[in-house]
Amino acid sequence: MSEETTLQDKLIESIRIEKVVVHISVGSDWERLQKAVKLLEYLTGQKPVIRRAKKTIKAFGISRKQPISTMVTLRGERAVEFLKRALQAVDMKLKSSSFDELGNISFGIKEHLMIPGVKYDPNIGVFGMDVNVHLVKPGYRVKLRRYRRSKLGKKNLVTKDEAIEFMRRRFNVEVV
Repeated sequence: MSEETTLQDKLIESIRIEKVVVHISVGSDWERLQKAVKLLEYLTGQKPVIRRAKKTIKAFGISRKQPISTMVTLRGERAVEFLKRALQAVDMKLKSSSFDELGNISFGIKEHLMIPGVKYDPNIGVFGMDVNVHLVKPGYRVKLRRYRRSKLGKKNLVTKDEAIEFMRRRFNVEVV
């Protein structure tokens, strides 16, 4: 029994954060989109990219290829630091439905003012955002590399239970 738990502990400890993606969607208003870009740059310290609509939706007044949102991808220490602040904004609680079967975690922040250390700026306004976290185990690069790419076995994929345990141990997150 103890060998099995130590093996499980080693698996949890080997999991790492591949990337954290922060996304703000504003719709068709260009000025509001520029404010969202400034906000993301302020929060993350990286220059965000503007995303365009994939198809026309007349009900929302959005046409194809129209800029509607902005996002930034964080890796390494920046990803960990931002994730800690984002989790404090949701009171260190995540729903179990926020975890999927492939080691991804997604949650939303209703107002960016909930993030610790952020003050209201009337020039920017208030924005909500989505935070997506991708967890991987060692060997995941085999799936992505250009030379001798290969499929991954089930042992190399992060399961939902492993992702929940990783977040509990590493960030003291309570899963509801």
